[in-house]
Amino acid sequence: MKSVIRAAAFAAGVMAAGHALAADVIRHKIPNSDFPILRAVEVPADKTTVYLSGAVPSVADEKADKATVAAYGDTEAQTASVLKSIDKTLADLGLKMGDVIKMQVFLVGDPARDGKMDFAGFMKGYTQFFGTKDQPNLPTRSVVQVAGLASPGFLVEIEVTAVRP
Repeated sequence: MKSVIRAAAFAAGVMAAGHALAADVIRHKIPNSDFPILRAVEVPADKTTVYLSGAVPSVADEKADKATVAAYGDTEAQTASVLKSIDKTLADLGLKMGDVIKMQVFLVGDPARDGKMDFAGFMKGYTQFFGTKDQPNLPTRSVVQVAGLASPGFLVEIEVTAVRP
């Protein structure tokens, strides 16, 4: 219980202090590319890394069967839902999306796309959170298609690693 209280106090202190991003984290862009990911990230040894468990989408349509894609939306909607959840978890920990340095994305082939992952839909959701004017920091990232996730309606699961400023 004491560690939870300390973590909450730390997070409150970080937020009250105006939360600055880790300035000494080095982000290497992909040369001659505007693709919104990094080639590499260097984190100094004295920084704390925070590993978030995989996040899945929230129900978008309460009337739809929870075992169907219709309950959670298409890949773009699911990506935005997952990233909103990650944003909230990060905020609870005194972090922001700009602190994310690594992302692992698991996409299920969309039945509406003949079982192929909807990478374009994923990118539409992703670019709402990364590489924007308000949040220009990019993570390193991998995207893979998987056979399935915990619910047959899930098309997206995302894990992130962040660095505490």
